[in-house]
Amino acid sequence: MSINDNAGPGALPIVIVGHVDHGKSTLIGRLLNDTGALAEGKADELRRVSSRRGVEVEWSFALDALQVERDQAITVDSTQIWFNSPLRRYVIIDAPGHGEFLRNMITGAAQAEAAVIVVDAAQGLTEQTKRHAYLLHLLGIGQVIVAVNKMDKVGFAQAAFEAVVDAITTHLDSLGLPLVHAVPIAARDGDNLATVSPRMAWWRGPTLLEALDALPRRVAAVDKPLRLAVQDVYRDNDARIIVGRIESGRLKVGDSVRIWPTQAMARIKAFQSWNAATPILSAAAPQSVAFTLDEELYVERGHVAAAPDQGPHLSTAMRARVFWLGRKQLSVGAELKLRIGTATAAVSVTAVHRVLDVERLAFHDAAVASTNDIAEVTLTALTPVAFDLFAAHASFGRGVLIDGYDVVAGCVIDQDLGRGLSVSAHSGAVIWLAGLSGAGKSTLANGLRVDLARQGARVFVLDGDDLRGGLNADLGFSAADRAENLRRTAEVAKLLIRDGIIVIAALISPTAADRARVRAIVGPGFHEVFVNAGVETCAARDVKGLYAKAKSGTLAQFTGVSAAWEPPAAPDLELDTATASYEQSLAALRGYVEAHVLTPSCARPVERPTAEGTR
Repeated sequence: MSINDNAGPGALPIVIVGHVDHGKSTLIGRLLNDTGALAEGKADELRRVSSRRGVEVEWSFALDALQVERDQAITVDSTQIWFNSPLRRYVIIDAPGHGEFLRNMITGAAQAEAAVIVVDAAQGLTEQTKRHAYLLHLLGIGQVIVAVNKMDKVGFAQAAFEAVVDAITTHLDSLGLPLVHAVPIAARDGDNLATVSPRMAWWRGPTLLEALDALPRRVAAVDKPLRLAVQDVYRDNDARIIVGRIESGRLKVGDSVRIWPTQAMARIKAFQSWNAATPILSAAAPQSVAFTLDEELYVERGHVAAAPDQGPHLSTAMRARVFWLGRKQLSVGAELKLRIGTATAAVSVTAVHRVLDVERLAFHDAAVASTNDIAEVTLTALTPVAFDLFAAHASFGRGVLIDGYDVVAGCVIDQDLGRGLSVSAHSGAVIWLAGLSGAGKSTLANGLRVDLARQGARVFVLDGDDLRGGLNADLGFSAADRAENLRRTAEVAKLLIRDGIIVIAALISPTAADRARVRAIVGPGFHEVFVNAGVETCAARDVKGLYAKAKSGTLAQFTGVSAAWEPPAAPDLELDTATASYEQSLAALRGYVEAHVLTPSCARPVERPTAEGTR
């Protein structure tokens, strides 16, 4: 559950961090008491519990719900607590300070807009405090307040306070973290929390509460570009109802939305409501909604709805900061699942750039990351992933990595390493590769698929041999069966391109009439590519010996030998794979697609270059 589920749109999420025993939980408990956020009778209960234990009132017990915390007097999990000041509502994330509980500290801090670092006035800046500050920096938290606690231990001396502030300011400056305020406090007694302390006459304010109230808000979620994470799709008679949560932005009936990663577009037809007095016409973050579209689009869990001109990145390669929590070391070649929002994608680690040792706070070149390390890595996916950069849109710029069923890392995405396509970069299209067996159709189709996927395109390959093992397994090689084979393939391609997918079909397609019928079925967006290699060239490449069998008469109805072959007379692109190399052929094919499919230039008259090749 997100912190905003309960906090409401006006709540400011802040994280409280610091060294173990520096007084984080005590600070929060006393602040809740002084702002009237504790339940009635809770303060008296705390006094009784503390008295039985023979200690002064222990305000931290207001938060430490786990018995292990009370037994050990440490915080082991991230606790979320709401309270109000006279000016705004807050949700406080009390993050653990003990080194063993770094995992939960990261989980909590990742949700915050600002941080309070608690420092013991007597102990000063510790290595653990430095580590926490560095983590805040890596998580992109740009506002920091330092609460110098336990001022009673140093006789409320101004010099002691200033010495601590000088030390931590120097460290924060080295990280690029702006220090908004430093406040001297004695949390147990409430000094300078909600009211100015008379025991520190030299301090004119602000109090910690006033410092919090002075923090500016980030751009409100409702004012950011639309991001709706699809949770599920239900069918109600003929209607397909899409259910999801609006993470940011607004949505109303009639709005156009684009679905990622398919990039198909439609308009919001209606919001579904049950037991509502009046129809729902609009919604905004952080609401969960159910709605229908005016077009029948392919939408499933994990898809993202956004405004047509303000969509997320779509790429198969990204650079990310990974907070590695797995028991096994993280190294190149690791196969994991990346979960962003409601989407899950298979990814592999294709590079480990450097690793931060959180004990020494230093990056170093390394091939592996160990438990609790922070690593900068490249993640590569086979199919395009929709995401935002963390600095621009935190909700879709962070995720988790999963190994099997275990969450092994949190991560934030810093860079799109693909040549990511723009929102309007391509619509659906069919690249139909026709040519003799052995001309290089399948090799080129798979090479093009990889190249386009790296650019963020949505690609699917229909290969003739694969189709004959499933969809067309009941067909033979007569003229009628060949025609039906192509008809079925064309119909499948037509369905796929409706959702903005580039279909690469690799089939012999022996006759002009069959190819004309395929073009008519697909309609606009059909591109015929002639992969040209003669019978002798293809026979020389034939490792299966099919051409030899056909020439000996033991294999009937083999195109180009014992069955008709009508080369395309006017293809959109011709690749002479008999004379050109595979690399040259692929480059020409890729160039054609980039010019005629990935950009608006696809509407101009098609020129017909004639250069390329395959193995």
